[in-house]
Amino acid sequence: MENFTFKNATDIRFGANRIDSELRDAVSQFGQNILLAYGGGSIKKSGLYDRVIKALDGLNVVELSGIEPNPKIESVRDGQQLAKDNDIDVILAVGGGSVIDAVKLIASSKFYASDPWDLVLDSSKRFEMPQVPVVDILTLSATGTEMNAGSVISNPDTNQKLDTFGPNTPAVSFLDPTLTYSVSKWQTAAGAIDIFSHLAEQYFDTAQNNDVKSGMIEGLMRTVIKWAPVALKDPNNYDARANLMWASTLGLNGLVGTGNANEWTVHPIEHELSAYYDITHGVGLGILTPHWMRFALNADTQSLFANFGRHVWQLDGDNATIAQAAIDTTAEWISSLEVPMTLTGVGIENNEHFEAMATSAVSVGHLDHGFVPMAVADVVALYEASI
Repeated sequence: MENFTFKNATDIRFGANRIDSELRDAVSQFGQNILLAYGGGSIKKSGLYDRVIKALDGLNVVELSGIEPNPKIESVRDGQQLAKDNDIDVILAVGGGSVIDAVKLIASSKFYASDPWDLVLDSSKRFEMPQVPVVDILTLSATGTEMNAGSVISNPDTNQKLDTFGPNTPAVSFLDPTLTYSVSKWQTAAGAIDIFSHLAEQYFDTAQNNDVKSGMIEGLMRTVIKWAPVALKDPNNYDARANLMWASTLGLNGLVGTGNANEWTVHPIEHELSAYYDITHGVGLGILTPHWMRFALNADTQSLFANFGRHVWQLDGDNATIAQAAIDTTAEWISSLEVPMTLTGVGIENNEHFEAMATSAVSVGHLDHGFVPMAVADVVALYEASI
């Protein structure tokens, strides 16, 4: 186990029907001028928008709507201008990971005089300035952004989708599983795969004897495997939605990555797909992950893949048999969620950009420091196998 520092100050408000009585105080403790940010019209159709507006009655609310999946830098620029013009004290994000990711960067951008894309290219600038507090109401279980300091922002003009990190996690996160009842099958499946991928990225690591981390991840993986199909079949199943929501949060709040040694691999590779083709992130991860596992399985990694098979999938046999079966079983589970398993299935039918995407992934993602290092040719081959 490697040395680590862990700190997370997010105030989690988990459970049904806490927004109406608790949201106003959670937001107004930071001031009267609120930037309310959300995506499309789903929160209005569901009635959540009206609940939020009622709870904020009497406060000065400015709205930023239309934040898209794979959040674009243009929305951040719009939010930056609103935050400056209205001297925003606190940002309330209502939505999934894309909305919350965008507002975290807006929270820094209020205090930045130039283009916020600069803060994506160089996150260190964000630690030299204040940050507007963020409160969020989560409506999609997937990214874990509700309890971490990271964001992933896309720039369509440059075909880039990059991580950026700020000094603070959200101040308060409302996690109400009932708000995810209306999430579509597609987004529920994509979210579950995203959670599973976050866990896999941290599970497959070369740090030795990190049993605390491994045990937590194995339990969370079993939770996602169990409850994702239930949520697809019965969208209003509270236990399914609650377990997926809390697994999402725990999967990327920093806790289960403690003591690790390596950089992530599949996420940087998928970010290139999203940057060039704007596909659903979780679906892209589902396509790539089994192929990456097959690449990463070798004599040195076989025992960890076997542990994955035994402790997550409850497989029996010798290490070689279990390791291979674990990868096959993972692919079968992803497929059972009724998502495409090939790049062709999401409209990517040729290798036109594979070399450029692979080159960027290796450089930006530091894939030479991954669980199993990857060169550009390896990533191109992974894309090719996924077609």
